[in-house]
Amino acid sequence: MKSDNKLKNKDLLSIADLEKEEIDLIFTVTKDLKKDKNQKLLPGKILAMIFQKLSTRTRVSFEAGISQLGGNAIFLSSKEIQLKRGETVEDTARVLSRYVDGIVLRTYEHKEVVRLASAATVPVINGLTDLLHPCQVLSDLYTILEKKGKLGGLKVVFLGDGGNNLSHSWLFGAARTGMNLVISSPSPYWPDKKLMSQAKAIVEKQGAGSIEIDQNAARAVAMADVIYTDVWTSMGQEQEQEERKKIFQKYQVNSELMSKAKSDAIFMHCLPAHRNEEVTDDVLDGKQSVVLDEAENRLHVQKAIMYLLMG
Repeated sequence: MKSDNKLKNKDLLSIADLEKEEIDLIFTVTKDLKKDKNQKLLPGKILAMIFQKLSTRTRVSFEAGISQLGGNAIFLSSKEIQLKRGETVEDTARVLSRYVDGIVLRTYEHKEVVRLASAATVPVINGLTDLLHPCQVLSDLYTILEKKGKLGGLKVVFLGDGGNNLSHSWLFGAARTGMNLVISSPSPYWPDKKLMSQAKAIVEKQGAGSIEIDQNAARAVAMADVIYTDVWTSMGQEQEQEERKKIFQKYQVNSELMSKAKSDAIFMHCLPAHRNEEVTDDVLDGKQSVVLDEAENRLHVQKAIMYLLMG
């Protein structure tokens, strides 16, 4: 299936680590795997899944995906391994590398997945950190490619908390694919400055796409091809929930806001959604919503990633 696989035995911690050609390769393999989901391309391979955060889509898509590829998954919650009792990330990585063929880590601090990857001798995949969520945004990009037929030149607007792991990964996803990204968020919640600079440097080097911030939601979504939002309160921020509801209310995606985008604009959300907070029911369940296709594509894109890294 793959003729020139530069991803073999590599880690996937951030979309910034991928070249445009490598993203294209992931999507080419994804398309093939989606057509025939039971290709046994990783027979006997074992994936360790260390999850320190709750999950529905990430866990099920990785477990189902490795199974469909002919391999097996070992799910390890933080309560079930020695990390809970003080074993270092590095020792865990070195030991697991003797047992398995790949590791997915879903955790809080991004430095934990960096440490794990540095010590492991098998590919490590970032299943989510507080800083980045690369697998989700790669799946988002693939979904847009399916719906729009291209990525370069499209306008994507991310509304809400511009400093969360989704918006940060969108910086790199848009930069690598030449999209025009607008983040619409109040100033205290803008993206990390270092990541913004890194993403803008990629845009400048590639000579395509753009990254902007616009606090005015109505102005931001004008002529948008894609409207994207996420929950206003991420895991670990529950004590801020009521305050965040007030702050982000004017960034709610509703039918009025959607009407200001292009008539064929699509609505996206990584799920789970807090209905009638960041998005209203009529939009989430409406004809412009592609959230279920987006969720399904987590399975297909992650299968491609596992195959290319672990095959």
